[in-house]
Amino acid sequence: MTSTDLDRLARTAYEAHRSAHPGSLPPWEDVPEQEQKAWRAAVSAVTSTGDATLADAGPAPSIVIQAGDETHVFHTEFTAGRQGTLVVNDEHASSQHALFQPAHGLWYVEDLGSTNGTWLNGRRIVAAQRLKKRDKVRIGRTVIVVVSA
Repeated sequence: MTSTDLDRLARTAYEAHRSAHPGSLPPWEDVPEQEQKAWRAAVSAVTSTGDATLADAGPAPSIVIQAGDETHVFHTEFTAGRQGTLVVNDEHASSQHALFQPAHGLWYVEDLGSTNGTWLNGRRIVAAQRLKKRDKVRIGRTVIVVVSA
């Protein structure tokens, strides 16, 4: 299978997934490169004739967060803000306020130059900070609790 075929299949699979969740997922062009790679890897795994699977690469870290009364699970990096992957309906939040990203099996949060800052457990962050269970991330006046990371 060529790289072009893999890209086309990954896009098609993502768009099918997106159509099942109207309004909650960005178009393929706006999906972070890391997430696009994950879609290509998934498509490759199910179309491959080899014996290797995605599980052979080891578990991908996931993060479970609670924002208000909603629980969200993410497996790849995402942004939080008024126009983020995780939408924060808060007039004190910036459009793209904070970046949550996995690295080396751990999750980190980083402010994206927001007007009001990103706060971790009551302290304003100035660089990426590691996240742990029960951490509280404040974006605007909205508090996001890490359920597991």
